[in-house]
Amino acid sequence: MNAFNPIKIKVCGMREPENIKALSSLNPDYIGFIFYPPSKRFVHLLDHQTLDQLPDSLKKTGVFVNASKEDILEKTSLYHLNALQLHGTESPEFCRELRESDLEIIKAFGVDEDFDFEVLKAYEGTVDYFLFDTKTKLHGGSGITFNWELLNKYVLNTPYFLSGGLDVENIHEALKIDDERFYALDLNSRFEIEPALKDIDKLKLAINKIKGIPA
Repeated sequence: MNAFNPIKIKVCGMREPENIKALSSLNPDYIGFIFYPPSKRFVHLLDHQTLDQLPDSLKKTGVFVNASKEDILEKTSLYHLNALQLHGTESPEFCRELRESDLEIIKAFGVDEDFDFEVLKAYEGTVDYFLFDTKTKLHGGSGITFNWELLNKYVLNTPYFLSGGLDVENIHEALKIDDERFYALDLNSRFEIEPALKDIDKLKLAINKIKGIPA
């Protein structure tokens, strides 16, 4: 666990207005909206009034997979996004250009036993964070964890989000990761009643556990 700073919390795959409002009361640090059409959590439209009521401390994060710069910036402007999570094969140059728009850039990578951590070197200095997720054809949301011991191969300085199959039961194991670069946990599919609809009570248990609040 990062002993220097509290672990941040991102809840991804949000869509429904009342669910978004209920989540905001739990004070996570990031809220993720998926703008990738094949995803079961794809956002067609977000309710502007709901977004306007979110606290400034909650960073609205758009999740994209190989989208055009124009599409990304259009969604950023429309929904006043604070951060972008890029889940495809976006180049370091592409990430750098978006970062110049004063946005936090999170570059996601699907990790499995064959993942080559050397590919990350080209992104060092072009993104704010990496996100390590379980490698799947649908770019995340699988509910499956990867072997966290593979993170021992990561040698760069960029802090990272940990994603993939996190739930109330295994979060305590994730929090044992002793790495000052470990920045945030990304919660999604294992906290769902159905795709894009989160179980707020279950999230509350997890968030309190991460924050060290007694049950």
